[in-house]
Amino acid sequence: MDTAPAVRLDNVSKSYADSYAVHDLTLDIAPGEFFSLLGPSGCGKTTTLRMIGGFTDPTGGTILLGGEDVTALPPDKRNVNTVFQSYALFDHLSVAENVAFGLKRKGIARGEIRERVHTMLERVQLDGLADRKPRTLSGGQRQRVALARALVNGPQVLLLDEPLAALDLKLRRRMQVELKQIQREVGITFIFVTHDQDEALTMSDRVAVMNEGRVEQCGTPEDVYERPASRFVASFMGTSNLVPGTYRSGEVVLDGGPSFPVGSRDGLTEGGSVSLSVRPEKIWLSDFEPGMTLLNGVVRETVYSGPTTTYLIDLAPGVTVSVLEQNTDRSRNEDRWTGGEDVQIGWKPEHCLVLH
Repeated sequence: MDTAPAVRLDNVSKSYADSYAVHDLTLDIAPGEFFSLLGPSGCGKTTTLRMIGGFTDPTGGTILLGGEDVTALPPDKRNVNTVFQSYALFDHLSVAENVAFGLKRKGIARGEIRERVHTMLERVQLDGLADRKPRTLSGGQRQRVALARALVNGPQVLLLDEPLAALDLKLRRRMQVELKQIQREVGITFIFVTHDQDEALTMSDRVAVMNEGRVEQCGTPEDVYERPASRFVASFMGTSNLVPGTYRSGEVVLDGGPSFPVGSRDGLTEGGSVSLSVRPEKIWLSDFEPGMTLLNGVVRETVYSGPTTTYLIDLAPGVTVSVLEQNTDRSRNEDRWTGGEDVQIGWKPEHCLVLH
């Protein structure tokens, strides 16, 4: 980075008794970046967020904001704001009063407060609801109030702890797009905690996938989805076929099934246990191209879900892969398999990952 990272975590750890919630975590987050901490419950993502915000003290390591060591500073001495899942709004105050709360505590002049609150409410599309009480608002509107209250203070970093989790699916997807647009407009570094892979892929510039207190992979959404570095990342990021096998002489021999060439791969040892990873949407059922890996199988089950159809295909006893096809004009109902048919599947070699 040409400038100091907005946030730097240097070997940060948090332990409780003899177990680690976060273990030797090192990350650099760039100014103006939308950065997501993604992982299942208990992986350490919220603990990491709380340590950045000053709500939890690290057991070891250093936390820097804009190059300044803030490890020992309390939350009110750090130039960060937090949006919580519960929103934590004051029900006895109006929308405008909620947004102005932090500015009043800082002693900002009344005229400037009024102008900044009005500008921020316009940005989050709530300018017509300034006099309403939070309890009269929808979930999405309350989420916007919480966001406006955090942003109006002009923080160096905004921390978001699963702020969309309480919303229904349709509203959550709309808010994902709006939140990304707002982040681009204000140019503030966002650190977003979520267990939802779709949220992380939709909004993030980079994603850190966490597991058991460590980062298993950090990269762009495309990197972590298309090129997972481990079995955990491959299985957690969307749906992936993970088939166990053995690496022998440039081939993967599937357990109880066929073998096929994968060429030499860095880090693979002869006779070593591996997993084959191919995304369901990367597998073809027809119109194969030269150079594709082809395997024979039997359709076990067909699952129709509107825009797509998923086929479960047995390659050998105990070896089943999932194949996802888009339902286009060329894939009419009469062309859909129902189960028991012999089929051939194929994929391009570059879409096949061999993982330890």
